[in-house]
Amino acid sequence: MNITQAAENIVAQGESSPKKARDPVNRAMVNNWVEALGDTNPLYTESDLAPPAMAQVWTMNGLHGERAEDDPLGAAMSLLDAQGYTSVVATNSEQTYHRYLRIGEHVSASTRLADVTGPKRTALGEGWFVTTRTTWFVGEEPVADMMFRVLKFRPVARAAPSPVLRPVISKDTEFFWAGLAAGELRIQRWGSTLRHPPGPMPPDGDLDQVPDYVVATGRGTVYSYVVHHNPPVPGKTLPFVVALVELEEGVRMVGELLGAEPDEVHIGLAVTVDFARVDDELTLPVWRVAR
Repeated sequence: MNITQAAENIVAQGESSPKKARDPVNRAMVNNWVEALGDTNPLYTESDLAPPAMAQVWTMNGLHGERAEDDPLGAAMSLLDAQGYTSVVATNSEQTYHRYLRIGEHVSASTRLADVTGPKRTALGEGWFVTTRTTWFVGEEPVADMMFRVLKFRPVARAAPSPVLRPVISKDTEFFWAGLAAGELRIQRWGSTLRHPPGPMPPDGDLDQVPDYVVATGRGTVYSYVVHHNPPVPGKTLPFVVALVELEEGVRMVGELLGAEPDEVHIGLAVTVDFARVDDELTLPVWRVAR
């Protein structure tokens, strides 16, 4: 059965069973509402009338609520989910109020599916408009109505994300990343002081200094490390080791330690730098045990 036929079946089921609000219209909720919206109208703060725009509030499912079995919106959304239209790009609603609700009144609501229209082409992918109409009652008296519309779409297939978290390269760090691409481990230098990670200001506050860099030998020892067991990381086989290495030049640098089992790693382990080329734009520093 196609989407249009299935939607017509849901439309033919008519209105859902009346859903009674969890609580009657009450002063505490009205106070919270007007405070959140900054509404100081004495009609709501000094009388037993509730703001009309709160109509939907009274019958919301709550944090752990579940849709009723005959809820037509839930049925339409499930229908589209099953066909791959799993994402929502936009919603809109129009409400009509027939009278004010009063403190102590107990509201119920019924919803029917008006239509499911599509497919529509959007920049994000093909989609369908789902429109429902809800009526709120006090007893048998309708007190408010709402037209609600949602656009469900099928996301366009995207290229697989990079298996690594890509760094943000700034004016202050571009020399470091350019060095890795060239097979050099560069350390920022301010006068006679080496610093890593690079920074925009000199450590001693002398604003007349201009930074340059030195090329490290790439030799160092493990100062600290972690063995990553969980959660999974795209492109990585668990477990793997991330080491903080103290270089011969005195600065410390983080990178993955390759070619060693976790139980082989220890503080003081001698390592050397290597360069892991991710793609044409990114090379990362990694460590290997010095053999």
